[in-house]
Amino acid sequence: MPADLPADPETDPETTARAICLRLLTDRARTRSELAGALHRRGVPDSVAERVLSRFSEVGLIDDATFAEQWVRSRHSSRGLARRALAAELHHKGVAREVAEEALADVDPESERRKARELIDRRLRTLAVGGPEDRAKAGRRLLGMLARKGYPAGVATEVVRAALAERGADEDELGPADVG
Repeated sequence: MPADLPADPETDPETTARAICLRLLTDRARTRSELAGALHRRGVPDSVAERVLSRFSEVGLIDDATFAEQWVRSRHSSRGLARRALAAELHHKGVAREVAEEALADVDPESERRKARELIDRRLRTLAVGGPEDRAKAGRRLLGMLARKGYPAGVATEVVRAALAERGADEDELGPADVG
C-alpha cells in the first residue's frame, strides 16, 4: 500500500486527497500542478482534486508565486543556475509563465554575470591552468559547466576569458572573443 494513502480503504476520496497533499507538502513546498499530478496518479477523481486544491490555495498552503520566488532564490544562489535553466525548471513544475517571469525578475544580467564568475573562480581552484594547453582545456570545461547551468554563451565566454586572462592566458590562447 502506498505510504500517502490512509490505512482505511473506505475513506472518502476527499480525505484521501487531503492526506496525500499534506504529506507531500510536509517534505517541501509544491506547486498546484505537482499536487494535481500526484492526486491524478493516485486515482483521485478530478472534481475531488480540484476541490481540495482550491481549498489548499484559499488557506495559503499552495501558492505558486511564493513557490517560484523561493525556488529561484534558492537555486540561483545555491546551485548557480541562470535564468534560462530556472525558467525551464519552473515550467517543468507547472508554474505559469507570467508567475515564473515575475519570480525571475531578480535574476538580472549583472546577477547572472556575478554568479557565473563565482562559479568559475570556485572551479578554477581545482583545475590546472599553468600552461596554454591546461588553460584551453580548463576554458572548455568551464564553458560547458556554465552552458549546463543555463548561462548565455556571451556571458559564459566573457567571464571565462576574464578569469583565464587573470591567470596568465594570452589573447590568442582563448580563441575568438565574439562567441554568443
